[in-house]
Amino acid sequence: MFGHDYQVSRRVTNHVKEFTCKNCKKELTINSSGKLTELTPKFKEINDVLERIHTRRLMRLTKQKGDLLVFRH
Repeated sequence: MFGHDYQVSRRVTNHVKEFTCKNCKKELTINSSGKLTELTPKFKEINDVLERIHTRRLMRLTKQKGDLLVFRH
């Protein structure tokens, strides 16, 4: 085992992801500056909230898009 082998373990949003090292199981995430940082409980909580907001927004936009298609016909 030499070095880290990070793989995406969770896609929080289109821009924020969580990574886990295949070798040592160390977890990282992308912070507000776009840099990798250790996944602390605080960052885990922030990512959970971001994911919830992102999912709700996508659902709302998808519903609005569907409503527009129905309205046009």
